Amino acid sequence: MNRIKQLQQEAITLLQQLIDTPSLSSSEDQTAAHIKAWLEQHGVVCNQQQNNIYAVNKHEDPAKPYLLLNSHHDTVYPNSGYTRNPYKSAIEDGKLYGLGSNDAGGALVCLLATFVYFYEQEDMAYNLVVAATAEEETSGPNGLNSLLKTLPKIDTAIVGEPTQMHLAVAEKGLVVFDATIQGTASHAAHPNEDNPIYKIGGVIDWFQKLDFDRVSDALGPVKLTVTQVQAGKQHNAVPAAVKLVIDVRVNDMYTNEEISAIVQQAPCEVKARSLRLNSSSIPIDHALVKAGIAKDRKTYGSPTLSDQAVLSCHSLKLGPGDSLRSHTADEFIYVHELEEAIPLYISILKQAL
Repeated sequence: MNRIKQLQQEAITLLQQLIDTPSLSSSEDQTAAHIKAWLEQHGVVCNQQQNNIYAVNKHEDPAKPYLLLNSHHDTVYPNSGYTRNPYKSAIEDGKLYGLGSNDAGGALVCLLATFVYFYEQEDMAYNLVVAATAEEETSGPNGLNSLLKTLPKIDTAIVGEPTQMHLAVAEKGLVVFDATIQGTASHAAHPNEDNPIYKIGGVIDWFQKLDFDRVSDALGPVKLTVTQVQAGKQHNAVPAAVKLVIDVRVNDMYTNEEISAIVQQAPCEVKARSLRLNSSSIPIDHALVKAGIAKDRKTYGSPTLSDQAVLSCHSLKLGPGDSLRSHTADEFIYVHELEEAIPLYISILKQAL
C-alpha cells in the first residue's frame, strides 16, 4: 500500500473516532487526546495548550517562514432535526455521517494526514506548523487566537473548512453591535411623547439606508443586518429603552475600526462587542493559489466566518465537504471527498514547499 493511500484510510478512521467522541466548544479535551495520540503514533513530536494540539515539522529552521495548517475539532450542539445518533459515525452509500464530519472534521483529518506526509521532509522552503484547535464555533478565548501567542510567527496559513476543495481567497469579517434607543418609561395610560418603541422605525430605516460604497472584487459589498429587537415586558408599561443587535459582515475593503466609526453615526447609542474578527485574504498570485488553480480549483470569496478571522497573515480557506451541510441535521461528508482532499493538499503544498 502506498503512503498516501494508507494516510487516507487512517484519516478516515481518525475522523470516525472524533465523531464518536463528543467535542462541544470548550469541552474538547477527549478529542484533543485522540488527535495527540494519532500524531504521536506517526512519530510526530507534538504539544498541547489547553485543548489545542500543535506541532512543527521535524527539521524546523527558524530562518525560514512558517506555513500553518489549521482546522478545528470542536462542534456545535446537534441540530434538533437529527434522525440518527450525532455521536455515532456510520458510512452508508459513500457518506460518512456524524456531527462534525463536514464542519470541520473532514478538513482537520486531511490536514493532519498532509502534515504527517511532509513531517520528516528536509530542505523545504517553509516550516510547516499544524494546529488542531478548539472553540472555533463559539469564537471562544481558548482557541487559535490564544495559541498564536505560543506558535512561531505565522507567515501564511491554510485554514481547513468545507469549501469543496475550491479556493476561498477571501473571507468576510464580523462585527456585532449592540444598539440602544433611549426613551422615557411611563404607564401606558398616560401621555408619553418619548416612547422609544415609536422611534424604532426611523432607526431601522437609517440602518437599511446605510451605504458602504467600497465593494470588494472577491467579497462584494459589506452586509449589515438588524437581527434582534427587544423592548418591553408588560402590556401596560412603556419601556425606557429598545435594544437592537446589528450583524455586520465586513469585506476586505474596510477595517473593523472603520466600520465601527461609520455605524457609530446612527441616531441611537451603538457599541461594538469586539473588533477582533477581521476580514482576511490571500493574493491571487500567491504560490498556493496558483498551485490550486493549476489543479482546476476555482477561486471565490467566502461569506462565512472561520478562524481566519484571528489571523493577521495571508490565509487561504480550503477543505473537503460543502459549507451548506454545516450545522444541519444528519451531517455527513462523502468518503470520496476525504480521499481526494489529501493528495490535492499534498500537490498544492509541493508547489510552495
